[in-house]
Amino acid sequence: MSTERVNILAPLLFGDQAEVVADVPPEERAAPERYPAAEIAAAVGVQVSDLPGMRLSAEVCDDGRLSGWQLR
Repeated sequence: MSTERVNILAPLLFGDQAEVVADVPPEERAAPERYPAAEIAAAVGVQVSDLPGMRLSAEVCDDGRLSGWQLR
């Protein structure tokens, strides 16, 4: 199992989900993906309400999902 760490931007919350995108110039970004906001917040030690605008990093798993969230 190989993993790659990528830089992530969490621009906004949508209900109990955080929308995340690659932290690259807007013209290079793919569509946002949603992850449980509480899971991300707990992993990095912040309140869910603090996530919007936060820059993070995460590991890309073999199935393409993100995990191993960290503050940058």
